[in-house]
Parts: sequence; C-alpha cells; structure tokens
Amino acid sequence: MRLLDRWTGDRGRRKAPRGALAALFAGLPEAALWLDPGWQVRDANAALRLALGPALPVRPGMAADRLFDGDSQAAFAAWQAGGPAPAELCLAAPEGAKKTPVAPHRIALPGGDGVLLLQQDVAQRQALAARLAEADRLQALGTLAGGIAHDFNNLLTVVLGATDDALRLAGPQADPALAAELAQVQAAARRGAALVQQMLAYARQQVLAPRLVSLNGAVEGMASLLRPLLGRGISLELELDQPGRPVLIDPSELDRVLMNLAMNARQAMPQGGRLTLRTRRALLLQPEPAEPEEIPPGRWTVLEVEDTGTGIPPGLLPRIFEPFFTGRAQQGGTGLGLATVHGILRQSGGFITVRSRAGQGTCFRILLPRVEEAARRPPAIAASPAVASESAAPGLLLLVEDEAPLRRLAERALRRAGWVVEVAEDAEAALALIDSKALAPALLVSDVIMPGMDGAALARLLRPRFPAMAVLLVSGYAPSMVEEGLAGAGAPHFLAKPYAPAELVARARAILQGAVAPAGG
Repeated sequence: MRLLDRWTGDRGRRKAPRGALAALFAGLPEAALWLDPGWQVRDANAALRLALGPALPVRPGMAADRLFDGDSQAAFAAWQAGGPAPAELCLAAPEGAKKTPVAPHRIALPGGDGVLLLQQDVAQRQALAARLAEADRLQALGTLAGGIAHDFNNLLTVVLGATDDALRLAGPQADPALAAELAQVQAAARRGAALVQQMLAYARQQVLAPRLVSLNGAVEGMASLLRPLLGRGISLELELDQPGRPVLIDPSELDRVLMNLAMNARQAMPQGGRLTLRTRRALLLQPEPAEPEEIPPGRWTVLEVEDTGTGIPPGLLPRIFEPFFTGRAQQGGTGLGLATVHGILRQSGGFITVRSRAGQGTCFRILLPRVEEAARRPPAIAASPAVASESAAPGLLLLVEDEAPLRRLAERALRRAGWVVEVAEDAEAALALIDSKALAPALLVSDVIMPGMDGAALARLLRPRFPAMAVLLVSGYAPSMVEEGLAGAGAPHFLAKPYAPAELVARARAILQGAVAPAGG
C-alpha cells in the first residue's frame, strides 16, 4: 500500500504509465478493487477474487457495493456519498458461509479512478483475539475445576474412610440393612471420585502413570471389549499401521479415551453403521490449523476414530470440546466426555482434532508424540531394612494433613497397622514438633496443598536433616508439582486422593519395604 501511495502521490509532477499501475495493482498481496470515478468496478485483483470465491464473479461495470454483504452495503453507500470511511466491511459470502471482515482504504489514482484496498488482517486479528479470550476463559475454568476437585477429593477420602471404619466396627455380624446402606454410601463416593477425575482430566491436573504402550495392541485389546457394546447393527473395523509404534501414555487413560469416543459414535449411529479404528503416522513440517487448536510441526503417531453416523452440525463443531457443553442434553449428556478426552491427551503431550459433516459421519484424529527410543527401565530400588515383615513395627511416621477429619482417619488407620504416629496440622507445626521432641521420622506422609508451606517444600527442607527418610505426598492434583518441588532432592512417592485407609497403610508399608517406585521413577 505504501508503494502505491508513493507512486500516485506525486502524480502532479509526473504521470505514471497506466500499464505500470495495472501491473502493480494486479500484484498487490491485499484484496483490492480498481474503481472508476463513479465507484463502478473496473477490475479486481487475484487476492480479492480468491476471497470472494467462484460464487460471486467480479465483472467490469458492476456496482462495487454488490461485493459486500447486506449489512455493509448501507455503510458503503454512505461512504460513496461523501460520508466517513467505515472501519470495517464484510465481503459477500454464500448463504451459510462464514463472512470475511475487511478494513477498506481508498487510494486516488490519476483521472479520478481509485484503488480500494480491503485489508483482511482484521479477520485474523479478530480470530486471534477470540482464541485468546477463549483460552483465558477455559484456563480460568480449568483452574476453578482443579481447585474444586482438590477440596472435593478431601471430602470423598473422609467419606470412604469413615464408611470403611463403620463397616469394620460393625463386624461380621452387622445388621444387613446397615451394611447395605454403608455400601451404598461407598458406591456413591466412588462415583463422585470418578466425576472428580473427569474434572481433573479437563483441568490437566489428574494423576497419570504414563508408560510405553503399543498403540496397535491397545486398539486390538479395546476392540474385543467394544464389539459387544456397540451392538449387532454397528460393525467395527481395524486398520492398523505396520509396523506398530509405541506411545507414551497412561494405558488406562488411553482406554478411557477410546471408550468415550466409541460410545459417542454409537449414539451417532442409531440405525447402525461402521466404526473404524485406524492407526498411522504423520510428519508435519509446519503448523496445521485445526479445531480446537493448531497442531505444531513434528513426528506424530496417529489414531483415528471414524464413524458413519449423523455427523456434527457445523455450528456445534467449535464448541464440542468445551466442558459442560453438550448437544445431547435430552439423552443425558453431561458435556464432560470430550472435554475429558481433550484434557487427557493434552496432559499426555498429544492433540485431538475433529472433522465432520452433517449426515456424513465424524472422524476424531488423535496425535501423540512419536516415541523413537526404547523404553527406559526404572532403576531398581533396594529394599529398606526398616521393615522386616508385615507384622514388624514399621517405625516412626510423621503425618501432616490440614483437614482435621482426614487427619484423624489416617492417624487411626496407621496406628492400627503398628506405626508410631506423630501428627501435625501443617508444615510449620511439623517443624516445631520435630524440634521439640527431637524426632527422626522414617516416613513423612504429607498433603501437598496446605496453608503456608506446602508438602513438597516441607520435604525439601527435611531431606538434608534426615537423608534416610522416605516421603509420601498425598494430593488430588497431578504429581508434576511434586516432582518440581523436590527437584534435585530425590523422587518422592505419591498417593492420589481419594484413597481408602487400607490403601494408605499398604502404600506406607510398601515404601519402606522398597516395593514401590517413586513418582516419575
């Protein structure tokens, strides 16, 4: 545009050859119109013809306002009549197609003609602003979901622990009606825990145990489970790339992703159809635009889940990965399924994209980073002499937990298992207790998120004083913060909430017997 301004700005001193101006106009990278003095079209450059598409051919002599949509034509007419230039116009588009906003700028040419530049970067700026706003909104929602999930996991741990204790105290001769009610409470708590896991998966804060998994093997294993669930009307076909490739992912979460997508496909094929699970590989040399996010370049191992169902309406496609958004509310959809899938894959370093057309089926494409090196075996852990057998006294354990009900349940369970337990409500109280009683704990069991100093910081502070002390950190969050908090101080062990008291006891005993690898080991 600056070059065209300079060329035409000094036309009082010299007259530019019309052929040169035409060549310059044709080569402009921005969409542009050549207008006569009456604002009729003389020509359109290639960029504008591409933006308008074949549905709206540009012909010499046509009124320029026909190239804009109905809402923009009034603003264009007012500008043509001498009013101010509009800040934005929208190019005409076929019915149902997305409108293209442009910023108009008119440059006068010799003889009364003019070039109307239609800068399309306004659309890019708007799209970028919309993506950033959406990312901020979803990040805030993810943070909220993660915080709620953490607190809810504490409550569920108390519920599970209290019902376990109630069943134990009732004994084998307990009233069957009471036992049934307690069992129902436990079942409800476990269902709540599953819902919390979905929230954490969306927030990318769930506890994962990634390992190298044969993608083809995982797909074949799930296929045997899916066939009876899909029913007779839906055929399941496998198209597996050879040789198969491993991926680094939590195998149970990969199964969860496949199950979720397959059940969505089943609902989209009420009259029957075909579900195809396909593995392949992909090499992206440049970023690939996609929904819900751009795929970066790299080497990817790909899993596709494709159905021949009803498809997804275009208006819903940009929102299907949003949490609590569902197009199947009447069928009981919660809107967490695809958001959970997206969260699992992003936390695993992967991406998911979707393509669909109404009445022509849907294909979800999962891209996981290609694994080129062989699996690394975790180092062997030497058995600790602290515990010789299950019946031996395990030793001194320091329990740090800010939730009083959970602290009492954990303390009772550990004392019953033979531990000598010292209890503190936070990290500062734990440090004071160690100094006042000259304690030397064999095992520190601490919540991660607490008021004041967190559990990881407490462990990092105590490690130099007690090099032989083992650490078990407990949280509803992912262990990534644990690994960062103890960087350089030795890997901690990790127990996810909610847990039953028996799980805590078993994990604590196994740690000192050397039967459990640390988190990230």
